[in-house]
Parts: sequence; C-alpha cells; structure tokens
Amino acid sequence: MNRFCERFGVEVPIVQGGLAYLAYAELAAAVSNAGGLGQITATSLGDPELLRAEIKKIKQLTKKPYAINFSLGRGSVDELLDVAIEEEVPAISVTAGNPAPVFERVKDKNIRKLVLVAAVRQAQKAEELGADAIIVVGQEGGGHLGRDDVGTFVLVPRVVDSVSIPVLASGGIVDGRGYAAALALGADGIEMGTRFIATQECIAHSAYKDAILKATEADTIVIKRTIERPARALRTKATDRIKELEDEGADFNALQPYISGASNLKLIEKGDHEQGFGWAGQGVGLIQDIPTVKELIETMQADCRQALTGDRPPAR
Repeated sequence: MNRFCERFGVEVPIVQGGLAYLAYAELAAAVSNAGGLGQITATSLGDPELLRAEIKKIKQLTKKPYAINFSLGRGSVDELLDVAIEEEVPAISVTAGNPAPVFERVKDKNIRKLVLVAAVRQAQKAEELGADAIIVVGQEGGGHLGRDDVGTFVLVPRVVDSVSIPVLASGGIVDGRGYAAALALGADGIEMGTRFIATQECIAHSAYKDAILKATEADTIVIKRTIERPARALRTKATDRIKELEDEGADFNALQPYISGASNLKLIEKGDHEQGFGWAGQGVGLIQDIPTVKELIETMQADCRQALTGDRPPAR
C-alpha cells in the first residue's frame, strides 16, 4: 500500500492545498470523499469559533480523513490550534514557518502532521521534528514559494533522497501526467492548489476561474521578492503595479495595500482584475475545464496509470 495513504488513512495520495480564503469545508469534504485529503484553512478564518464551525460542518459532510492547515506567517495560531485539538481533527499541516511549536502542542495527540517545505534543509528539519509526511513545493507552484528558485523536477528527488518519511510533490502539477511524473521522481503522492480552484466545488469567483482557464504558462508572475516573501500569482493589472513598486524599491509598508489579504479577496470574491490578485502556479497553462472534484481525481488517477504504463494519456 502507498506509504502516505497508509499513514493518513486515505485511498488516493492527492492532497488539496490550504488555499487562503477558499479551502473551507465544502471543498475539503469533496476531496476527502473522492479519496484524497482535503484541507480547511484555519488562518483565513481567524476566529477560533469560525474554525470550529467549519470543522463541525466537514464532520457532517464526510466521514473520511481531512486536515486543518495552519499558515504561520500571520502571527499566533494558538487559539486556532486549541480548537483543532479539542475537535480531535485527524491531521494538520503547517506552512510558512517553523513547525516546532505546533508539533510540541500536538505531540501526545492522535493527529498526523504534514509540513510544506521548499528546500532540502527544511525537509530534513521537518522530519527531525516529527512530521509524518512532507509536501515539497517547486518554483512552478502558486502562492508562496522558496527563495532558491528550484524547480519541482530537481527539488522533489533531492528531498526524496534526503528523508525517510513520505514525500508529496507540489508545484505545476495539474493533471495525470504531472502526477505520474511525481511518482517517477520518487514522491509518494502530490499536492495541488491551483487545480482545485478550477473545480465546481471551489467558491472562487467565476472570473478567477475563467482567468485560470484562459491563462498560459507565461501568464503568472512572482511578486514580493524584494521583501523576501516570493509568491506566484496570475498576472493582472494589480500584480503589474506591485512589480512596478518593487522595481522602484518600495518597502513592505508601501507594498502592503497592494499585497494584503483584502487585495487578494478582491479577485477571489469579487472577480476584480483591476484591483485584486489571485495565486496561481504555472500549471494554469494545462487547465482546460472546471470539473467536479470527483471527476478530477478519477481522471487524474486514470491518466496517471496510463502514463506509467508508457501510453500517452489523451489531451484534455
């Protein structure tokens, strides 16, 4: 049996990313019910009781495992973590920070632990701290990235060779061919963010989804490099303005109005390409439809199996 599936109690080694402002109970439950591991974003909810409500909702929508994602770049998550522990969630994932304090809090709990990393040294540290599996994101990915600009094809096997726990590949993977490639590189499975935005269950504004469908692999841009928080987004007028400000030497305070969560929500919730931005990986160039989550995972499984037998999966 697949090592990741065995550890996390899932049927398919596909994890849905902890998408800011989008990864809530309905999407996460759809992924889990399709055999993968869905995630709820705790940090976007902010309020512990809102998180509790989402956890109670997902418990009604699925009896299968799910995870709660904690992004550590926005301050303390202690109260949110309290709720996750109280609700006895099956798994958590940690991104954008040192997982040690979080792991210390859950060390005696029956909670599986995932960590997203972007470098070999981070993967080794995560294993040392007690992670049950690692998500490795390459430079092609959407959202926040590593600072070393290493692509998925190089980073994944480097991490696989450096740790003993299951490894999930992420970054530019949106179809069965990428899934098969990840397995060939030694990964135990994959994590996807952008691809799950373009599904029927995701609550993203239709204009955001349409932009993903229309985009090519050249229609993303890495912003926030100058403040050492590189992140890949769809190219919009808003991201062009951010890039102009960075080129002019703008500091964090000057960039803040343009890179804030409020600006992100302008595209996610309102479909505003003028004032808002949305995260997306270079895999957008391969996304041609908006299926249900179940259809997506079934198609990816079939195409992955076909690719691994040496046959070329059909164009989709």
